[in-house]
Amino acid sequence: MTALDLSSPVAVVGTGTMGQGIAQVALVAGHPVRLYDALPGRARQAADAIAARLDRLVEKERLTRAERDAARDRLLPAGTLAELADCSLVVEAVLERLEVKQELLRELEGIVDDDCLLATNTSSLSVTAIGGALRVPGRFVGLHFFNPAPLLPLVEVVSGFATDVTSATRAYETARAWGKTPVACADTPGFIVNRIARPFYAEAFAVYEAQGADPATIDAVLRESGGFRMGAFELTDLIGQDVNESVTRSVWESFFQDVRFTPSLAQRRLVESGRLGRKTGHGWYDHGGGAERPEPDTAEHRQPPAYVVAEGDLGPASELLALIREAGIPVREEDEDSGTRLVLPSGGQLVLADGQTSVEFRDVVYFDLALDYRKATRIALSASQDTAPQTLAEATGLFQALGKKVSVIGDVPGMIVARTVARIIDLAHDAVAKGVATEEDIDTAMRLGVNYPLGPFEWSRRLGRYWAYALLDDLHVRDPSGRYAPSLALYRHAHASDKREGTAS
Repeated sequence: MTALDLSSPVAVVGTGTMGQGIAQVALVAGHPVRLYDALPGRARQAADAIAARLDRLVEKERLTRAERDAARDRLLPAGTLAELADCSLVVEAVLERLEVKQELLRELEGIVDDDCLLATNTSSLSVTAIGGALRVPGRFVGLHFFNPAPLLPLVEVVSGFATDVTSATRAYETARAWGKTPVACADTPGFIVNRIARPFYAEAFAVYEAQGADPATIDAVLRESGGFRMGAFELTDLIGQDVNESVTRSVWESFFQDVRFTPSLAQRRLVESGRLGRKTGHGWYDHGGGAERPEPDTAEHRQPPAYVVAEGDLGPASELLALIREAGIPVREEDEDSGTRLVLPSGGQLVLADGQTSVEFRDVVYFDLALDYRKATRIALSASQDTAPQTLAEATGLFQALGKKVSVIGDVPGMIVARTVARIIDLAHDAVAKGVATEEDIDTAMRLGVNYPLGPFEWSRRLGRYWAYALLDDLHVRDPSGRYAPSLALYRHAHASDKREGTAS
């Protein structure tokens, strides 16, 4: 099954931001496009708005004047649904209410031909449930564009329980012909991106709720150590706290209140107070005129240690050894089977975040995971009230000698970046095991849909087969609510290469 022919008319019902964006994508690709909105005059206003954006594309030399004029000629506001009768694809982008979408689609079925592809741009409702109201549900599919649709490349092509393979394939190929990057996805709560992205927000909020660090510090660590484009607090202020919390709550409820997706009480209070982010002038941060952005907590200068002893290879943080030597600090390496750590002159230990807490040990400072320790500009350290001040000072001075800013957070198991990445990896493995999408499509979706520096499986390969499982298993011991319990899929992945002799009993 190939993409729709460019001569085939495409209709978009609902002319809000997403509807206009989808219409513009189809129009620029070369299709005749019909716009319909139940509110009188809205379709005409949307057509005018799209035409204005086409003018700006000409100014930016992304369209020629001839291409713009031809596109304008192909754009037609429709006064009634009956004017969509000859369309080969109708995409609805109306209110996110199941009964509203079902009623619209039932009406459309009485107008368009049976071979017309019907699609929804829903981000939170079940594609299966929406299509359940149709006489021919096999031709119904989810086409989840990301905002702004003309700019963001990702489209999740979602197959409902009754969607025909031919319909899903046609939708997939059409999205690709429009210059988008489609990924195939089964109908699951949150689809790919909104399902697997939940820990990025949830773990940042959990560290805050545990008084481990303030929003500015957590955001800085996620950006400057984790390599994420934005931190969770600033990103949700941009999205809108009400929107972000609504998606989280929808996924949680759709998974029968699975503890892994539990919403944040702190975010709920923010929404209840009307502090929704940039659009209201205040969210986690004050966005009012003249407001100063709070600075992340950054440790004062400390002297670096005279030397360090490396016991083991430091695993995912092994590149630190070269950086330490380049900074002129002697490194003595010792083979140890019991763990991987740096021993400081004070006798204290510096250990990569592993899901345990500093208070459990005599004198341990944990350091957080980094996407790239050479390029990272900030490193988080955690210590307990029992950690010797000299050990923390030496650990701080060590990373400062490597050119890093240091943020000291509370004794939070798994810290910030490490626990976030481990949970994202776990949800990704669980999604593949349950047939939601392929590893390749999940990596593509997370890189393009939410600008992650690496896809979950790219992270997993880089960190090692056992890393995420071990960290979450340790976290689960310290928080046995089930939130951090590794999935069976991650357990199988972690142990797949183990070759044990003997038989099961």
